[in-house]
Amino acid sequence: MTTSATTTATTTATTTATVAGTTTATVAGTTTATVAGTTAGTKTAETATTARETGRVDFAKAAPKAFKALISLDAAAREGLDPTLVELVQIRSSQLNNCAYCLHMHTTDAHEAGESNERIALAGVWEEAGKAGFYTEKEQAALALTEAVTLLPGGVPDAVYERAARHFEERELAQLIALIFTINSWNRIAVTTRKVPGQD
Repeated sequence: MTTSATTTATTTATTTATVAGTTTATVAGTTTATVAGTTAGTKTAETATTARETGRVDFAKAAPKAFKALISLDAAAREGLDPTLVELVQIRSSQLNNCAYCLHMHTTDAHEAGESNERIALAGVWEEAGKAGFYTEKEQAALALTEAVTLLPGGVPDAVYERAARHFEERELAQLIALIFTINSWNRIAVTTRKVPGQD
């Protein structure tokens, strides 16, 4: 067998093994093309398997009082806020925290509430999309605050806070802040316990 043929055969075999669910070491040994083509599928399967097999805590069952308290806080934080804005904030926070479980939940909720595919898809680039008219000034101010509170890059900048304060009256702004740290709490619980998207 020639060198070219050997390489082709090896790559083909490795690709098949990877798709079937090979180990990390094997994945590391595949070609760049193979890794790029199978990472998403392998990662999804790995996450679902890990959630079932590692025995990570079921937060709702193990800490029911804390869980119910957070649900109550979530409901209280939403009061007086536009439901559309609520979902946008929750989607953006979930994106920033890499929380697939919450992102799946809130994109689904947004769709069911009548939100457009375009606005949901562009939430991660809201600032640029806002210039094209996809988001109102108020929504952009809320999303900017969401990013600042979620990432906390040395605190929430005055410009970001003042921008939000121009669009939200004091009580509404307090509700928005409560909403942001509540969804961040949900994100961290779901990521830590490896909640599987679409499963409760």
